[in-house]
Amino acid sequence: MADLALADESPRRKARVSIVTRTVLMTSIVAAIVVVVAGIVSYPMISSSARQQAQGTLGRLADLTAAALDRGPQDGSRDKLLPRDLSAALLAEQVLGYYVVPGGPPAPGMTAAETKALNEGVSISASGDTPQGAVLIEGRPLKSGSSVVLEQPVSVVGGSALAVLLRFAAALVIGLLIAMPIGYIVARRMTRPLRAARDAANEMAGGSRDVRLAPEGPSEIADIAVSLNHLSSALAISEGRQREFLMSVSHELRTPLTAVKGYAEALADGVVAPEDVARTGATMGAEADRLDRLVKDLLDLARLGAVTFRLNPTPSDLVEIGTEASAVWAHRCAREKVRFVPELQTSALPLTTDSMRVRQIIDNLIENALRVSPAGSVIVLAVRREPGWAVVEVRDSGPGLTSDDLTVAFEPGVLHERYRGVRPVGTGLGLAMVGRLATGLGGFAAVGTAPEGGACFTVRLPPDESPAT
Repeated sequence: MADLALADESPRRKARVSIVTRTVLMTSIVAAIVVVVAGIVSYPMISSSARQQAQGTLGRLADLTAAALDRGPQDGSRDKLLPRDLSAALLAEQVLGYYVVPGGPPAPGMTAAETKALNEGVSISASGDTPQGAVLIEGRPLKSGSSVVLEQPVSVVGGSALAVLLRFAAALVIGLLIAMPIGYIVARRMTRPLRAARDAANEMAGGSRDVRLAPEGPSEIADIAVSLNHLSSALAISEGRQREFLMSVSHELRTPLTAVKGYAEALADGVVAPEDVARTGATMGAEADRLDRLVKDLLDLARLGAVTFRLNPTPSDLVEIGTEASAVWAHRCAREKVRFVPELQTSALPLTTDSMRVRQIIDNLIENALRVSPAGSVIVLAVRREPGWAVVEVRDSGPGLTSDDLTVAFEPGVLHERYRGVRPVGTGLGLAMVGRLATGLGGFAAVGTAPEGGACFTVRLPPDESPAT
């Protein structure tokens, strides 16, 4: 099923568009929208500006034409008196000129009011409609009492405005074409840290744990590199502890297996004397029991970390549980010449919990303390009430733990690996089970230094007024 999921995922992964492509596309789309919007907004302004400019130019041509006509003789041959350059300018601008006399017909496109004002000596600057289309009109009175009217088609002005707009659009398009490769280069540079993070994650998925990334780029992308570095370190530490834990458990399992195998081979070969068969069988049984306890501890630890772990809470008395445990452990401590001191409160301490798991916590703590306590030392089991909690505490006068040990005391196998060969140690599973059982029962476990000089393990559980869930 996993292979199928990966096979289904690969086509979708190939079909995805990269950030670089999306950035370039978005940049291009935004630039294109800017070009279109700029053209739509700019055209009326450019057209209006071009029209005003054309009207002003036509007015200057009208002034020059009127001045030229006023300087020439008044014999009716007005067109021959215009300077050649002025005539060329009028032709180039597609300007038509009209000579208007009082009482004569008006120039095309002019209203009666404009014609009357012109005949009265008032200059005219207007626009009008002719059969050939809309025109700009500039009229100037002459000294002779007549007047001259120049007209230019608005289409000429619109053509020049359109030409300006096209040049403007061409400049924007050129800017877009320049911006696209620049955007591609910038996007590639910005996403380079992301590609490095992707490669690092793939390396970590492949088992590499020495992956390190240099934080670079924007702060958000640099934070990803820092997080991946932390993840790589955490994975390396976690896997190292798992390897140490498996090695220690393998060592613990191998010892009784070796003994059982050796005695079994001795029995099979007939090496064991008849009178020693019972003792050999008892030794093999004891080693088998030890193996069984190790396997059960491993299974319990695995179940404590799984969602299927179940508790059976019932109304219980923590003082009663502590009393039963004290009766057993006082005898065992006496055999090891260790003084056992129960500190149980006199009144009952009711709570709703799994009494078997609470007893398992107490047994693990005391067995751990007894293992490291030399003859003549003391072990204390305390059961008391604190505000909001029912407390189980096991103290000893053994070698204790360092401040560094306190932070990893409930992690599987860590203390076992540190002190193997230095002091008597177990499998490293007991304290891990204590921590997880305490959490499962609705409380928590803590470790510190005991007044007796050794370690102090404290488990707090919710009493009946705040029952465990």
